[in-house]
Amino acid sequence: MAKLTVRPAGPDDAGLIAALVREHAAYEGAPDAVRGAAEDYARAGFAEAAFECLIAEADGEPVGFALFFTNFSTWEGRQGLFLEDLFVRETARGLGAGRRLVAELARTIRERGGTRLDLVVMEENVARRFYEHLGLRQVQGWLLYRADGATLEGLAAEAETS
Repeated sequence: MAKLTVRPAGPDDAGLIAALVREHAAYEGAPDAVRGAAEDYARAGFAEAAFECLIAEADGEPVGFALFFTNFSTWEGRQGLFLEDLFVRETARGLGAGRRLVAELARTIRERGGTRLDLVVMEENVARRFYEHLGLRQVQGWLLYRADGATLEGLAAEAETS
């Protein structure tokens, strides 16, 4: 059995993060959707601290990642973590890398005095069963909203002219 480890990503991992993000997008059927490059991940993750990332390795070889950032519950007055992406290479599925990554996120939240781990999963994503198996639950009554593209630009322009 492979020796599985999870470690925090560092600036030297920016290229690896970019590669894993591209693999994840290809797995999801959207290989052309990724616009981020290694330089973007290096800047955002390590110069600006906009996100953190964990790397799972099997026998020293990268097999997956969890990219996350801090969020905050105004009602609880405590921080949590938002899991933006979790991906394990197909060749490493079944080794427990995904579970180890999520467990490490839970440990991180607890150490920081936080209260929850949030994530969004597409309805058709088979990973939903994985998350449910770990005990995560779908939050009923909540819907994801997003402003991007022309809507985001229009709102920003409105703020500039106010």
